[in-house]
Amino acid sequence: MVRIGAIVLNVSDRRRAAAFWSQALGYEAGANPDFLVPTDGGAPRLHLDEDDRTHLDLWAADEEEQLAEVDRLIALGAKRVEWDYPDDADFVVLADPDGNLFCVINAGG
Repeated sequence: MVRIGAIVLNVSDRRRAAAFWSQALGYEAGANPDFLVPTDGGAPRLHLDEDDRTHLDLWAADEEEQLAEVDRLIALGAKRVEWDYPDDADFVVLADPDGNLFCVINAGG
């Protein structure tokens, strides 16, 4: 089953957002400076992005689970979203029944 791997926040200033959210949540900078990670490892990471809209990234263990979860979520009422995917995309963009976008990520690939 998928889990919340990251929460993507649209921010206007990554440094300012990183300083705030690190202190607010007790997170620390990840290997990629766009990511804040929990110090205890038990919570989803926070992805600070100046271009993308706020959304959830749901992580699947591998491509097989990703495809099965996309089908399961569509059966629950999600819809596929037209998206300009890069050639090496490891994600599928869906919308929940209210139109909120989220991604299903192949976290193993």
